[in-house]
Amino acid sequence: MPRTVPFAQWSRDLCVTPKIGMTVDPSRMGHPDDLLARMEPAFNKAFDHMQELERGVVANPDEGRQVGHYWLRAPDLAPSQDIRQSIEQMVLQVKTFAAHVHSGTIAPPEGGKFTDVLVVGIGGSALGPQLAARALGTACDDPLYLHFLDNTDPDGLDFVLDRVRARFPWTLVLVISKSGGTKETRNGMLEVKAAMEARHVLFARHAVAITGEGSALDQLAIEDGWLARFPMWDWVGGRTSETSAVGLLPAALQGVDIDAFLAGARDADAATRVRDVRQNPAALLAAMWHFASNGRGEKDMVVLPYKDRLDLFSRYLQQLIMESLGKEKDLAGRTVHQGLTVYGNKGSTDQHAYVQQLRDGVANFFVTFLEVLRDRAPGRGTIEVEPGVTSGDYLFGFFLGTRRALHESGRPSMTITLDELSPRTLGALVAVFERAVGLYAALVGINAYHQPGVEAGKKAAGEVLALQGRVVEWLEKNRGTHAVDAIARGVGTGDVETVTKICLHLAANDRLAREGGDPRRPWEAMFGAR
Repeated sequence: MPRTVPFAQWSRDLCVTPKIGMTVDPSRMGHPDDLLARMEPAFNKAFDHMQELERGVVANPDEGRQVGHYWLRAPDLAPSQDIRQSIEQMVLQVKTFAAHVHSGTIAPPEGGKFTDVLVVGIGGSALGPQLAARALGTACDDPLYLHFLDNTDPDGLDFVLDRVRARFPWTLVLVISKSGGTKETRNGMLEVKAAMEARHVLFARHAVAITGEGSALDQLAIEDGWLARFPMWDWVGGRTSETSAVGLLPAALQGVDIDAFLAGARDADAATRVRDVRQNPAALLAAMWHFASNGRGEKDMVVLPYKDRLDLFSRYLQQLIMESLGKEKDLAGRTVHQGLTVYGNKGSTDQHAYVQQLRDGVANFFVTFLEVLRDRAPGRGTIEVEPGVTSGDYLFGFFLGTRRALHESGRPSMTITLDELSPRTLGALVAVFERAVGLYAALVGINAYHQPGVEAGKKAAGEVLALQGRVVEWLEKNRGTHAVDAIARGVGTGDVETVTKICLHLAANDRLAREGGDPRRPWEAMFGAR
């Protein structure tokens, strides 16, 4: 007989939230009956922390800023009238701009209407909009089609630009960077501008900035006369920016009902303020994360959405969760090395990929299943692939079968069920996970809203590029073939490995002369024998 969960255990902690169309089922996590009762004092402190955050306390002392993504869908909660009005004006500006683009009131100078949108951003400025575009787009009926440049990989840039190059005259470009100094985004913008102007398309008349007031990008947009500028505020982090202009403008241009999206997030915020953990979907998630990983990230979270449209959800959660929770120090300054690793694939694809290891291999994880009850959009119809069985029935069967197989092997899992996938439920899903991250961070005593590791990586990248400049300058003054250690000495560094990597990169891209040597021995051919 298959191993099943007794009804009393299944129903004990089941969290059903009809207003947001979501159910959280932790019954297969293996937690003890009294877990939530024992965690109640810690959760009371976490709820107090979240309440203070929503009231406008400085939640990120590193930068001296508030954290206010909750105000974006409920401006009345904002701590000042100026913030409330700026949010309301942003939403109105987004809806008005999108409506004018759709109607042709805002149109390209080349004539006709805009047909495509290139979104240039990275991290939270791309992952959230990409998730929404994939989850909610119609593919054939969208008023505009979205494309994303989310890295500084030249080949990746070319791949995307080649898909829209013929439609540059009718392509809108959204450039998203709060500071205006994010190098990957700056590079993408310059690549798009060069590609458009090579086709005699004036970039500025197609460009829109989403950025902080007074930033370098804001100044550029003003000076060059871009089509429009939308605000980003220092109290909204990139990974929690999906209900700001960062997420709302691309979605509105694509034709998504952003009012429904915001309403779903707002209702989820209300549901996740409830102080009863059993009735709070975000708190229940945070409790299970804490239990499964011993509050120290000792197990990974595998996210398995049984919905193709949600195949980017695990990538979105990687940034939201791992950038928020992956911290060296706690709030008291102690070294704790906190975090929660997230990865995932989509069902039932995962059953042909790594479920074999999940069931029989190393038990270093717990699973979060994501189920959507409605198979297809209303009115699309369906067929039977076998008598009485549809493709959706098979997907449902594979979901329950995988969940059962993991349970029989003693592998913990929980299930999030959405009634349907819609702007409202996606907004709710985003908001529930945002709150779960905040609550979990409070439980383990870390700051979820700064990212010193990211800044360290940016600083290191700048140092590499500065060293590359010195290498190029030295080689221009010292023509001929040189060993890499000689080049390193010449530029005053003992880091021969990085100098070698720099020279390999330059040579592979025809920016470093190759003189003599055996082509079968690229180290010597490029840099001379050691």
